[in-house]
Parts: sequence; structure tokens; C-alpha cells
Amino acid sequence: MRKSFVLCFLLCFVSAMAQQSVSDSLQSALGKAGNDIDRVQLLNLIAAEYRQADPVKMASFANRALELAKKISHKTGEGNALLNLGNANIIKGNYPEALRYFSDAQVLFEAADQSDHNNKEGLARAYGSIGIVFSEQSNYARALQYHLKAVRMYESLGDLDRCARLYNNIGIVYKSQGDAFKALEYFLKCQKIQVRTKDKTLGVTLTNIGNVYLSQGNRDKALMYYQQAESHFERNPDFRGLGELYNNLGLYYKNIGQTNQAQAQFEQALVAFGKIGDKFGASDTYAFLGELAFDKKQYDAALQYTQQSLALARALNVMERIRDSELRLSDIYQATNRPAEALAHYRLFSAAKDSVSNFENIRNSIRAEMDFEFEKKQAFQKKEQEKREIVYQEQAKRHRLQIVFISLFILLAFGILFLIYNRLQLKKTLTLQKELAEYEQKALHLQMNPHFVFNCLGSISSFIVQNGTDSAIKYLSKFSKLMRLTLEYSKESLIPIDKEIESLQNYLELEQLRFNQAFTFVINKSQDIEDDAALPPLLLQPFVENAIIHGLIPKKESGHITIDFSVDQETLLCKITDNGIGIDKSQELKENLVKVHKSMALDITRKRLEMMESYTSKTAQVTIEELKDSYGNPAGTEVVLRLPMQYLDN
Repeated sequence: MRKSFVLCFLLCFVSAMAQQSVSDSLQSALGKAGNDIDRVQLLNLIAAEYRQADPVKMASFANRALELAKKISHKTGEGNALLNLGNANIIKGNYPEALRYFSDAQVLFEAADQSDHNNKEGLARAYGSIGIVFSEQSNYARALQYHLKAVRMYESLGDLDRCARLYNNIGIVYKSQGDAFKALEYFLKCQKIQVRTKDKTLGVTLTNIGNVYLSQGNRDKALMYYQQAESHFERNPDFRGLGELYNNLGLYYKNIGQTNQAQAQFEQALVAFGKIGDKFGASDTYAFLGELAFDKKQYDAALQYTQQSLALARALNVMERIRDSELRLSDIYQATNRPAEALAHYRLFSAAKDSVSNFENIRNSIRAEMDFEFEKKQAFQKKEQEKREIVYQEQAKRHRLQIVFISLFILLAFGILFLIYNRLQLKKTLTLQKELAEYEQKALHLQMNPHFVFNCLGSISSFIVQNGTDSAIKYLSKFSKLMRLTLEYSKESLIPIDKEIESLQNYLELEQLRFNQAFTFVINKSQDIEDDAALPPLLLQPFVENAIIHGLIPKKESGHITIDFSVDQETLLCKITDNGIGIDKSQELKENLVKVHKSMALDITRKRLEMMESYTSKTAQVTIEELKDSYGNPAGTEVVLRLPMQYLDN
């Protein structure tokens, strides 16, 4: 829907209703404060109480807190004052100034002691606030970067409420980029936490989920979530959220052709917005009613609704709504054979359209200027940090030299022992790295074994003769893509789980073509797995190949493979399940050459897991179990890999 409603929720984690009684109480306590640290904290609290009521007063108290915090070198208080100043500027719409304050707070908190909970929370707030500014300026790539930084910090702090709201922010960013699936993933994460914590803003999240499903064409699920949102708003009144919900329900019913229901929902939205005097929301609703009446050729009603929408839009100076309303009025007068009025409103539409274009040009210029200033400031801060590190290193060096001159003989002996120990450790590390690299290469070479390549090329030849070039080209395309991915991943020690899934997907589709669709497969990934979670490349392929060749193909009937990725605390679970002939029967049918090859692949995979245990200091293991049906007959095989959670470097 409209961006102002999204911003209201985006700022939810740093805003609350200003209460005059609370502000008076805090100001009374300020006059009785016994020291400057307490005064800084109280000034920041008072500033926060004016977040929605009076951004000017908020900035005034924040400036007083900033001045006093600098005077007494209270870094946490200084950072919180900068955050308050940034929030005041967001409310006033001054995004460049807000970004400057948030960036200063980021630098200050990054230099502070991160073992202090307040400093870590302050840095998370700075990251999240920077993300909000970039999101409001439609710079979604940067917004996502900072939102993800903030959410990781809140997760480490165990702050579920702020995690949930940041998940919502991330979902909004993905939806703005047109990635409905990713948006839905984060909205559902938000909902899961909000249900557990009984968050009163759950209704907004449920509405967002319904909007995503509606955009995907899944009307039943969209309606289900809209109804859940309505029930939540009945228990936790939020007239702005309820008005937005009714507008979305109206659009839903209009979409399915139930115009009377749509009309009723829009009228309920007007009631909700009227209770809080929300002219912005009412302007949207009148516009929807006007469009509905125009489609039904009820031109008098369409004219009345559109004029009401236009009047509110002019009062609020919302140029986009003014532009759309003028165009609608022109269409209404044209349909009622009043060309003079139609022409007049079309001219007003053209003027409003030019104003919107000019506004967008100005906004794009401001956004470009903000990006330039932000990057320049970040570069300057990085250089200053490097200078501080050099000074620190020089001081540390002088200190070490002093210790050397004072305790020369002791340090010399210690240095010799340390050198010997370091050489032994280096030798051990190099040996381990060399052995790991050898086994990684062997694993990759086994996955590209000549037997597999020969079969693929033979299948391509057979396709040309039997099925024509189209099937052969399809098979060859998938084969070349798999080979390219295998060579690409061989350069990396870790790859994202999504890339491993892509490789398995290509491999399984290739084998389906090769064996004439003799089996089906499905790959599942848990929503609890983070986007930057990773694992060693091509680790699962030997087990999947083994399941196909020795489990499903000998079965002589349609088979199925399921691959599941999930998380159990700090462990990544990779489960491969097939409904083939089972381990014992497979062993009887294996030929010696293939058996040797598979044993080598399994041994190398086990060795890779041992290497993983060595350099992560966490358990990595594989278990293989034969499945039985209720009568004790073989029903397939299940392979489970338990790997330590690893992440890509940011």
C-alpha cells in the first residue's frame, strides 16, 4: 500500500507514543539528578518521549544530551543522543541529515567496547536506522545490507521483539524489489516470533503476508491471513492498521469480482481512518471507491468519491494522489459527455504529472548526493581508523621493546621456545591443509569420473538417434552446466547452501533424463537456515549418486529421493532418503568395479568430515541406515550428515 504506513511500522522499533505525564516525570527527575551521567541518560529518555509528538523538542533535548555527553566523554550517552537526532530528522523528512547522525553513531559505537550490552545494542540500532533511511530513499541494496547487520546483532542479544520487526523490514525491502518469495520468508519469520511474544503489531504482519499471497495469485491464503489480521485487530485495536486491512480486503474482493463486498470493505476502512483522523488513508479509500463506481458506470458516485479523494490529497499535498484523481475526473467527465470539464481536469493532471516527475528528479539527486557523501564519509572513517590502528601498533611496539630491555634474558628464552613451538604448529597446519586439499581434489575428481561422463555422452548419442536433437541438446545443456558448476565450486572451500542445492538439482535432473524419468525427487530447505549459511562444495553428490545407481534403478519401478536441509541448534542436518531396494540387497547386486569406486567416494567423504572436525573443533559425521516397512521388509535407505554450522565471510 502507501509508503507512509510502511514507515510507521519501520520506525516501530525506535518509536513509542509520547506521553506527557512520562515526559513531565522525567523532567522532574532531571532537576534532581545527582551527576552528569544520570543527566545525559534522562535527557536522552526525554528526547525519546517526543518522538511522535514533537520532533523539534526531541532534537532540542537530544542536542543537550549530546553536548553534555561530549563534555564528560560519555560515549554511550553520546551515541544515543546521535540516534535521537537522526530519528528527529527522519520524522521531519530530512534524510541526508538523519543519515549523517546515524553514521556518526555507528562510528562511535563500533569504536566502543562491544562486550558492553548497551554499546552493542546501540550499534544494532545504528545499523537498523541506516537501513531505514536507505529503504525510504529506495536504495534497497544498501537497506538490506544494514538491516541484516542489525538483525544478526539483535539475534546475538536475544532481543526477539526487535528481531521480529527487522524481519518485517527485510520483508518489505524484498517485496519492494519484487522478490515475493523472499519477502514471504521474512514476514513468516516475523509472524512466528510475534505469535510467541504476543506482539500487538502482529496484525500488520498478517496483512503483509496476505498481500504477498494475493500478489502471487493465491487468493485463498491471502483471504485466510486477512481474516486472521482482522481478528487480531479486534482484540488489539489499531485503527490505522485496520483501515489498511479493509482497503486490502476491498481490493481482494474487487479482484475476484465481488464488487458489493469490495464496497463494504472500503466503507469500513473510512470508518477506521475517521476514528483517528487519518486523512492520508481516507484519501486512498475514496480513490478506491471512485474507481469501483467508475467501473460499474455509476458516474455520479464516482465523481463524488474522486472529488473527496482529491480534496484530501490537496490538503496533504500528496502529488501522486492529486495526479491520479485529476486523471480519474477527466475520464468521468469524458464518459458523461462533458468535454470542457474533461479537458480542464486533463490539463490539471498533466501539471500534477510534471510536478511528480520533478519531485522524483529532485529525490534522485538527493539520493545520489547522500550515497556520495555516505561513501566519502565511510572512506574517511576507514582511513582514520587505520591511522588509529597504526598509532596503537606503534605504541604497542614501544611497550614491547621496553619489556624486552627490562627482561631480556627471560624473553629471549621464551622467544626460542615460542619459535620452536610455532614451527611445529606451522608444519602441522601446512600438512593438514595439504592433506585436506588432496582429499578435496580426489572427491571432485570422483564426482567427474570417466564412467559417469561416458554414460552421459552415450545417452546423448542415444537421444540423437531415438528422440531427436531437442532432447539431446537439453541433456547436453544440463550436463555442461553441471560440469561448469563442479569446476567453479572446486575453487572454493565453502559455498552457500543454495548453490549446493542448485548443483544437486542439476545433477538429479540430468540423471532423470539419463534414466528416462525412472525416479522423482524433492529438495527441502528449512526457513531457519540463514542466507549466508555454507558447507563444503559437492559434499552430498556421492551419496545421491549411490542412492540412484544402487537403490532406485535396480528397483525396476518408480522411485523417489528426498533431500532435506535443516538446523538442530548449532548443527546443519543434511538428510538423503530413498525408497530403493535397501543396503543389503544393493550390496549383493554391486559389481566389483563400481563397489570399489563407491567405497573410495565414501572413504574420501568421511575423511573430509574428519578434516572439517579438525579445523572447526566441532562434530561432523555421517550415518547410513536401512529403512524397514511395518513387515520388516527393506523400504529404502536414509543417509544423515551432521555438519557444524559454517557461514560465508561477510
